[in-house]
Formats: sequence, C-alpha cells, structure tokens
Amino acid sequence: MSEKFDLIVVGAGPAGTSCAFTAAKNGLKVLLIERGEFPGSKNVMGGILYRKQLEEIIPEFWKEAPIERPVVEQRFWFLDKESMVTTSYKGLEWGKEPYNNFTVLRAKFDKWFADKAVEQGALLINETVVTECIVEDGKVVGVRTDRPDGEVYADVVVLADGVNSLLAKQLGFHKEWKPNEVALTVMEVLKLPPKTINERFNVQDNQGVSVEMFGDATHGLLGTGFLYTNKDSINVGVGTTLSSMIKHKLKPHELLEHVKNHPMIQPYVEGGESQEYLAHLIPEGGYNTVPKLVGDGVIVTGDAAQFVNAIHREGSNMAMSSGKIAAETVMKAKETGDFSERSLDSYRTEIYDSFIGKDLKKYKDAAHTFEENPQYFKEYVPMMNQAMNTFFTVDGTPKWEKQKKIMKKMTAGRGKIGFAKDMYRAWKAVK
Repeated sequence: MSEKFDLIVVGAGPAGTSCAFTAAKNGLKVLLIERGEFPGSKNVMGGILYRKQLEEIIPEFWKEAPIERPVVEQRFWFLDKESMVTTSYKGLEWGKEPYNNFTVLRAKFDKWFADKAVEQGALLINETVVTECIVEDGKVVGVRTDRPDGEVYADVVVLADGVNSLLAKQLGFHKEWKPNEVALTVMEVLKLPPKTINERFNVQDNQGVSVEMFGDATHGLLGTGFLYTNKDSINVGVGTTLSSMIKHKLKPHELLEHVKNHPMIQPYVEGGESQEYLAHLIPEGGYNTVPKLVGDGVIVTGDAAQFVNAIHREGSNMAMSSGKIAAETVMKAKETGDFSERSLDSYRTEIYDSFIGKDLKKYKDAAHTFEENPQYFKEYVPMMNQAMNTFFTVDGTPKWEKQKKIMKKMTAGRGKIGFAKDMYRAWKAVK
C-alpha cells in the first residue's frame, strides 16, 4: 500500500471498474479499492445492463459475462388499485446478437467485471474503506484507508464510490443531497423455476422482460415499481424520492409488500422464494445537481456525479461511459505529466458533449415537475384506467357519449384550461 500508482479508483461498481479496466489495459498502474467483501456484494441496481457502453470496453462481452437474459420486451404498466393500462414493445431482434440490454445479478456480474480489470493488470483490494482523500497544497495526491499504514498515493484519484460519495463531499464538490434529490429503492430477488417465468411472461429460455410500473405501485407518488426476469428468478422492486417517503411516512418494506400484493402484480410473483432483499439510494437530481466533476488530481464518476437518467431508468450505462472517459482523461494527462484541474477538465467537457450530458440536460426539469405536480400519478393515472373501463364496457351507451363523459371526468378537477396546462407542462418536461 506504500507504493505510488498512476491511478487510484475508489469503488468497484460499473463506473469504477470501467475506469480501472480501461486504464490498466493501456498500461497505467492502477489500484481499485472496494469496500465490500467482493465487487457486487454491496452494489445494488434494479438489474438492467445496457450493451452499447460495455461493448465499447469489452467487445462481445456477453459471450462470457454472467448475464441472465437478453431483454426482448419492455412493458409499461399504469396501475390503479384493481386495473392497469399497459403499453409495450417486443422485438425479437433484441434477442439476437448484438442485443440491446440484459438482466443481471450484480453480485455475479460486478465480480466478473472486476476480475477482467485484474486480468488487464489492475490491483484490486477488497474490504477496504477509503476514509478520506490525501490533499497536499490543494491537490489530491492519494487516499487514506482504514487499513494499518493505509495511505496510498497516485497521480489521480477517481471517485466512483456511489451516490453517498463522502469523499466528494469532503472535498467540497457538493453539499449533502436533499431528500428530493435521491430516491430510495427496495428490491427483492425471488427464485422461480425457468418454466414458470417463461409461462408467466410469455417468453422462451433466452428471452427476458422488463416491466416498469407507475401510479398505484408507489401510492401515486413520484417513482416506479419494476419487475425483471432472470434465468431462474425475478427482481421485484419499487422506488420513490426520499422526500416523498418522509412526507407520507412510508416504510420501504411496506411499499415493497404493497407492490408484491397488488392484484395486477401478485400473479407474476406468486410462489417466489426470497433469495435477497436489497435497499439502495439512487441519485435523482439529474442535470441540475451534477456536482463539481474535476479538481487537481481528482475526477468524479457514475452515481457519485449524479449520472442517472431517472426518466429512462438508465444509470449503469452512464456509469460505464463516464468511467471510460475518466480513464482516457488520465491517460492523456499522463502523457504531459500535468494532473491539474485545468488538464483534467477535458473530462467535464467530454461528459457534457456525450449522451450523458445531453440526456441529463433534456430531462433536467422532469423530476421536479412531476414531484411538484402530484396530480400526474395520483389523479391522471387512475383517470386513465377509469376512462379505459368506461370506453370498453359495452352497456348500450353510444361511443360519442362515452367520449364526452370521459373528457368531463378528465377535466372536472382542474378544468379544461388546467388540464391543457398540465399536459403541456408534462410534454415540456420530457420533450
């Protein structure tokens, strides 16, 4: 631990391992520090891994990575208490190489990914907590760990330590996240026979389904529930902003039980044997809360940088891409021997020029809009269900009368002008 490295990466999640792999592959001396017993033991996400960004790091990784199922169908359920309006896309081309995305179990996948970084030459140290960055003359020159004589030095330190990045906070890169800037997600892995999963989700052995649920899944609060199919298990979970949980005095396990027992969801999870129960904070602030990304000798990546597109539930792909860009930035700095903030700032520029910055900017007002206007999930989703019930119930009423009745109900609470404003506001937030 006393030797000096070109690069120290804190956190062996998707961002950190992508950074370590890329840098080590290109000849840099890399130390990857993980606080868990092994990479993936403390990492949590819903379970969807996107192909494009990882393939740029490890071509055709799916041929050896411990993936669960390629996703061939994405479903969206808008739930009321005893009904749902659904939409989906199923594409069999997603079930063929090079695929679109996969379901994964992080305990398996993260360990495999970190092992690939080790194969490239990175040194992985597990069960080690980085307590602070070592700063000399305003420059980060290493990290201090909880190990005896645990100071270790490097030209650059990359912080990939997740949404609760205490290290970035210690450096003054951001303040304490507000409750409306993070979401608390709880998830359970339920074991089910592959045949049962195939029958319930109408897929074959090497086909997966992702389901995103809105409305009653979160009691009408801003957030989503989800169902993802693995080989012989399913991930079921739900998340909402921490501010909503505090305001409505919700307990995470109660919210998950509500989802599992919802009459539209219960048939899919029935008989599942609990394998894991997980909880995790997810950055939700997006573009408006991205912290300072670069300092003298330090770069922030992944969840620690608020790189999550909450609207499309994308996080792992942004993490991997940001980790790769961070490594490439350090490699360029190594060529000149300049590890100052000015030199490393090309990372920030490239992030904002990439899909990460552009997508975060596109949806910069979405989370705030939907949280400040609870009618979208509390009122309009149930109305949508009631409208479908009214229109498709055959009771001898002419369809034009049904349409008038539906529109009257939709505008009763807020009026036609208020309804139109709500629709415009929502369109503007996601356009």
